[in-house]
Amino acid sequence: MRTQKITILGSTGSIGVSTLDVISRHRQRYEVFALCAHSQADRLFEQCLTFRPRYAVIRDAALASQLQHKLQKASCTTKVLYGQEALIQMAEHPDVDSVMMAIVGAAGLPSALAAARAGKKIMLANKESLVMAGALFIQEVKNHGAVLLPIDSEHNAIFQSLPMGYDGQAQKNGIHKILLTASGGPFRKTPIAALEKVTPDEACAHPKWAMGRKISVDSATMMNKGLEVIEARWLFNVLPEQIEVVIHPESIVHSMVQYIDGSVIAEMGNPDMRTPIAHALAYPERIASGVEPLDLIKAATLSFEAPDHERFLCLALAYRALDEGGSSPATLNAANEVAVHAFLDQKIAFTAIPRLITAVMDRTAIKPITTVQDIIAADQAARILADKLIEQQLIR
Repeated sequence: MRTQKITILGSTGSIGVSTLDVISRHRQRYEVFALCAHSQADRLFEQCLTFRPRYAVIRDAALASQLQHKLQKASCTTKVLYGQEALIQMAEHPDVDSVMMAIVGAAGLPSALAAARAGKKIMLANKESLVMAGALFIQEVKNHGAVLLPIDSEHNAIFQSLPMGYDGQAQKNGIHKILLTASGGPFRKTPIAALEKVTPDEACAHPKWAMGRKISVDSATMMNKGLEVIEARWLFNVLPEQIEVVIHPESIVHSMVQYIDGSVIAEMGNPDMRTPIAHALAYPERIASGVEPLDLIKAATLSFEAPDHERFLCLALAYRALDEGGSSPATLNAANEVAVHAFLDQKIAFTAIPRLITAVMDRTAIKPITTVQDIIAADQAARILADKLIEQQLIR
């Protein structure tokens, strides 16, 4: 069996760490070609010592120089690069077979597109690439023979619940609806009036998943689920009205596909991202992930409920962006990123996140998206407007 060479973009985040954990269990099958991080130089250093990649990439020249010096002192031959262009090089390098796309936010789009154009197997944990550039990204995957495998637990569950070799034709395959599950986050039962006083630490305390702070806040507002609705539309070529969000607090059923004959097929498992990562790494084979098998007797009860749209305003905003099309999803994503970071920096209240996104969307003209430059322009315009509204204290 030939060793599969892998680039991990976002290696020091939770997805990257979980990916390396799975790889460590199958060193005969996988070789880490490149590890790429933003600023966690110490963790990246330790990862390089353990996995000895050919390359490491970090944010800027100063960090790269420090990391290279430390690696040389430790007799590690990994070459350190820096910046966005280096990320693109690692995604499209001819020696790379697979790319784990685990960079959070819009920053992951250029390297995701580069991997698609290079015909790589793309393990996509960066949902923003599809939110911002859905049609464009899918077309690049098709044009260049890339393989796109979803890593989000929900989309991976849907992928596993669809017919093998699903060709994107929902009607032909008898698909009625996709049921996208959501935990409901930490504030599912919190009185709505109390949400104004929520702190960043409270918003980041997810009841089921260990995630980064930005995605944890997205889960608390359910914008994460809204972005996943948009992602599902492009991944599986279904209409927005065929995607239904269902609150499932236990996070055992990761998502379901409902068929026209009345069948519902679900993927279940313990809430651990190593399961979808192992599935994508070995697809279409199965390998051990290190995750304990699900004990249904211990799980006991599985509950489901409809989302409260008064509580989770961001979910409706995502459906609105999908309905409007064009540049609207890119505007939504950019405004949300600014809003979440402003909340984490304690510049705005938790409940101001959907207010800011709404204000940006209301004030922004929807434009057609035909090129990457169109996406970048929409993204930048939304960020500028969102920052301005915060600075002028129009959104608190």
